[in-house]
Amino acid sequence: MLIKLYVNLDVPNSPFAHFAHIPCVYGLILWRFTSTKTCLSLFLCFYRPPSVPSFWGLVNSAWNLCAIGKRQSPIDIETSHMIFDPYLTPLKVNTGGRKMGGTMYNTGKHVSLRPDKAHLVNISGGPLGYSYRLEEVRLHFGSEDAHGSEHLLNGQGFPGEVQLIHYNQDLYANYSEAAKSPHGIAVLSENSNAFLNRMLNRDTITRINYKPDLYPDTTRYITYEGSITIPPCYETSTWILVNKPIYVTQMQMHSLRLLSQNEPYKIFLSMSDNTRPTQPLLQRCIRTNINFSKQGRDCPNNRALRPQYRGKRGVYL
Repeated sequence: MLIKLYVNLDVPNSPFAHFAHIPCVYGLILWRFTSTKTCLSLFLCFYRPPSVPSFWGLVNSAWNLCAIGKRQSPIDIETSHMIFDPYLTPLKVNTGGRKMGGTMYNTGKHVSLRPDKAHLVNISGGPLGYSYRLEEVRLHFGSEDAHGSEHLLNGQGFPGEVQLIHYNQDLYANYSEAAKSPHGIAVLSENSNAFLNRMLNRDTITRINYKPDLYPDTTRYITYEGSITIPPCYETSTWILVNKPIYVTQMQMHSLRLLSQNEPYKIFLSMSDNTRPTQPLLQRCIRTNINFSKQGRDCPNNRALRPQYRGKRGVYL
């Protein structure tokens, strides 16, 4: 039996009056009863503090940076505004010659790979003044090929974005401490990588080479100062966006789009479109070590970095 449920939050002394400031997730709720439920339990299934990014700064005072911050991420990278910095050296990846093992998680918002503690990797150099240790690999993707990445390039999106999240091991004991502290986080962002297929096919990943499987084989990148892209939006991140699109098949993208969120009231909702909208750049600088003056007429700015989306049997991330 299908039942239409309406809740009036304006009735004085209503048990729902306390939640009147919280937008309803659905104006009209259709619910199929499989067992006896109270009115309150139905309400809790659908009236929750909004999880959409535009409300992050309103539902929790600890998340106020999400609403009022001046160095928020992600951003729309306009190539005409980038500054060439010849002192941006290539990144250094220190693996100790080891291979990587890790475990996949469905966090409810994104696919996450957590490296085993026995497999540590550090990056340094480039725009980084310290050594940063890999904490997590996070995957964002869209329901359509035209969007899915958190960062945009000249207003154009990619089907997905892989974020390698590191914390400053020189100054801080762990990720939690570093995330809210100056120079705490470094995020290496790429539009896919070689082990994506393995991420889609198993829960536990072993024997992955840090290079070239995990870290992109390129010395060119774009960098700016920003924030983490989930609450509480601490402005402690150095972003490094790699200039190397990677080919991904339509079947791989379809597999990702079949993943569902793992919260009880969202088990039928796709995990796709798990991105935060772009934030204002304001007075920040976007630096790059890509010298466009040496590209020649065949490689103008908007062509050298333009994302390529479609192939005969797949899409470019």
